[in-house]
Amino acid sequence: MKVKAYAKVNLALDVVRKREDGYHDLEMIMSPITLHDLIIIEKIPEGIALTANTYRVPTDERNIMYKVAALMIERYHIHGGVKMHVYKHIPSQAGLAGGSADGAAVIRAINKLYKLHLSLAQMADLGKEVGADIPFCIYNKLAVVKGIGEKLDFIKTHDFSAHLLLVKPKKGVSTKRCFESLDIPHASHPNIEKMAHGIRTVNYEEVIASLGNTLETPSLEMVKDIATIKQELLDFGFDGALMSGSGSCVFGITKDESLFDEAIPYFRKKYPFVRRTEILDEFHI
Repeated sequence: MKVKAYAKVNLALDVVRKREDGYHDLEMIMSPITLHDLIIIEKIPEGIALTANTYRVPTDERNIMYKVAALMIERYHIHGGVKMHVYKHIPSQAGLAGGSADGAAVIRAINKLYKLHLSLAQMADLGKEVGADIPFCIYNKLAVVKGIGEKLDFIKTHDFSAHLLLVKPKKGVSTKRCFESLDIPHASHPNIEKMAHGIRTVNYEEVIASLGNTLETPSLEMVKDIATIKQELLDFGFDGALMSGSGSCVFGITKDESLFDEAIPYFRKKYPFVRRTEILDEFHI
């Protein structure tokens, strides 16, 4: 079985407060994008076998795909195992939920392979035990996301779309360090409701005006290229530019497809990861 693991971007991300358990309460607008990893998964008599097209991906119990497979085999008393190979296209330490997307795709695949008949809600509940972004990646729908990522309020729209250029510098951002460096009272806090309203009403100008990410400032201190990339995207004529998640990937957003002809060659000469993709309100998986 082949399954696609779709990446996400944060059109807006607000860190609301630090919780007593050490985590942070967030409010975000998250959107699936067409960029994806491809996972080939099949039944085997027992155990978990994982391989990848890159040495940068761990293939043991450290990998989120391995973790969710082990959890499902134990939780649902599955008599058998899985063999998986992942073709990675989503970069790590980018803020694009590459690991969570892979984990969610494996949950959906094992549900089908072993005929567990789990609902999307049940798969999302299982996934949040392993990773905070997995519930969103189970559904792959534009949503207002709250808490640590487990509370999803889907945005009903079938018309909002835009073209994105993803650009990631060589250096990544440590999510842990990013949050530790954040000064919440003095940080920038984007208007999440305004962004959601812009998407619901297909008001592209309101969406552009509402782009914002509380985590951008501490990430900029760690990776100076983020600010450079943002400015370069704006100079090329993109309507807006924002770091996704805790970075270090930056996206430029536009309705004008002609921008890519010059922008893609320019950025590819300077940065290791450059990819054209799209925002979509829903994927039929």
